[in-house]
Amino acid sequence: MTHYDVFNGDADGICALHQLRLEQPLPSVLVTGVKRDIALLRRVPAEAGDTVTALDVSAAENHDALAALLARGVRVQYFDHHYAGELPVHPGLDAIIDVDASVCTGILVDRHLGGRRRPWAIVAAFGDNLVPAARALAATRGLAAAECADLQALGDALAYNAYGDTESDLIVHPAALYRLLRPYDDPFRFLRAEGIVARIGATRREDLDRALATVPDHASPRACAYLLPDAAWSRRVRGAFGNRLANDHPERAHAILTPRAQGGYTVSVRAPLATRAGADALCRGFPTGGGRAAAAGINHLPRHALPEFLRRLDQAFS
Repeated sequence: MTHYDVFNGDADGICALHQLRLEQPLPSVLVTGVKRDIALLRRVPAEAGDTVTALDVSAAENHDALAALLARGVRVQYFDHHYAGELPVHPGLDAIIDVDASVCTGILVDRHLGGRRRPWAIVAAFGDNLVPAARALAATRGLAAAECADLQALGDALAYNAYGDTESDLIVHPAALYRLLRPYDDPFRFLRAEGIVARIGATRREDLDRALATVPDHASPRACAYLLPDAAWSRRVRGAFGNRLANDHPERAHAILTPRAQGGYTVSVRAPLATRAGADALCRGFPTGGGRAAAAGINHLPRHALPEFLRRLDQAFS
């Protein structure tokens, strides 16, 4: 029997998996990639008797591959907080899915484990920009402000590393990053022992400084859109820049667009923090769009569709 751990390469996916494997050690084949590489189940060659754990990847995007695995006799455990669509009905599927805007996959796993690995759930929540939820979890452990700041820095670094259109945009591959932290049951020990977080953090600060020096290409009272240049730093910074803008302007929605090598744009959308709603509905209105209510994206927005996207952006958050 082979087990496959399939996970989003960002902070939430990595920390969700780490919590599970700290409590339930299991040799596995790792399947992951850049943050937007979410159709991961089609890469799993599991057969009857094999098992799969899927974390932080939309069940809607993986519906057909999930149904095929179940039909082959593969048992699947699924944790996620994104739009799921209609799940297959099958005795081999154990799905824990909650699309509430105040939760992430790491929080769902924390609930499943009864909080036994909670510091890593706090890192996951910070990495998904769920700052109030992260601080609420931290309060249950009596963490000091400085400790919360350390966990937030770790969450931000793990999340930042997953952004890019291809693996060549990344600082380190998410599977390698997970293997690096796997020996550590305590995130504070990981921070003290490993230099990768400082390395990612330094790159993140440089990229964010460049992004903050830009001006919006489209602005309305409730939404702004930024068209960043065709460069690795801009592809990496999309999510962090969107989160920074959302935190600085909680009543406004933001869209960050970067050119694609194949033409058109990759789009990252942040709903206003005041509502945390509407980003997924907006992005699902385009063929390659998806995500969650507070944060969503479009993998390929054709150049000719840009004016229509900007019109819908304004309309969605008016």
